[in-house]
Amino acid sequence: MSGPRFPIHGLVGAAVIVGAELLLVSGSELVGRWFTPIVWTGYVFMMDAVVRSLTGRSYLTTDRVEGVLVALASVAGWWLFELYNAPRFWRGGADLVGLWWQYHTMEPNLMLRRVGYDWAFATIFPALFLTAAALRATVLRRARVRPWRPSPGLLRAAVAAGVIGVILPLVVVSAWLVPLVWIGWVLLLEPVNYRRGRPSCLADLAGGDASRVLALLGSGLVCGVLWEFWNYWAVTKWTYTVPYPPDTKLFEMPVLGYLGFLPFALECFAMYHGLRGLLGERAQTPVL
Repeated sequence: MSGPRFPIHGLVGAAVIVGAELLLVSGSELVGRWFTPIVWTGYVFMMDAVVRSLTGRSYLTTDRVEGVLVALASVAGWWLFELYNAPRFWRGGADLVGLWWQYHTMEPNLMLRRVGYDWAFATIFPALFLTAAALRATVLRRARVRPWRPSPGLLRAAVAAGVIGVILPLVVVSAWLVPLVWIGWVLLLEPVNYRRGRPSCLADLAGGDASRVLALLGSGLVCGVLWEFWNYWAVTKWTYTVPYPPDTKLFEMPVLGYLGFLPFALECFAMYHGLRGLLGERAQTPVL
């Protein structure tokens, strides 16, 4: 007997990616301006089908409510990061230059620009989680470690460090504090999720399972490279102002900056389950 057919929406997603790249190369200004949300929508569709074929679960077929929640959390989460990046929110004025990343060749219509922002932001968490789910179901499915349970004192110290990490970059506006943005919410929310019985990497490690944490780290790197690769060729794009040496870049991102994508994936996972926990969504097992 033949195996299950690859879901059609995965083929549609792959076609969207290829079509968008071909149109970009051919000089399409429209696709160039909307390239990021278009290509990442294709990627989410494709990876959702991959995860469906591997695990029988997906955001677009079996777990649609969770898919919507992940997308909404993604939009909210990235607007929070935009707040960190934009001191104009705190100091006033019309300066649109961010501390760490800046957008270029933006859509002049403000309503359409907001659509583009939210559309692109809605793909971030799904892309990370689906990539991680695929890695966890394949190359990392047997990743085990000796069970490790953090002490109550260590959990309290992590939360305290996390509180400092999430507040300090808002109080002290400095480009040097960008690492705190990518680790502060992990330190704050992972212990909280762990103590309250929500899905967490700490709970996995306490059970000797390293597959999810390694899969998230891997997805951060995979998606990070793809974000920068596709961004490099787009018309509407972002660039970086990062004070840390070296200044060597891979695409628009300084090489050292790629390390930030690893904790970023853990942070997105912790943020999503922190928000999901507030909604009382504990019983359902998530796709990742």
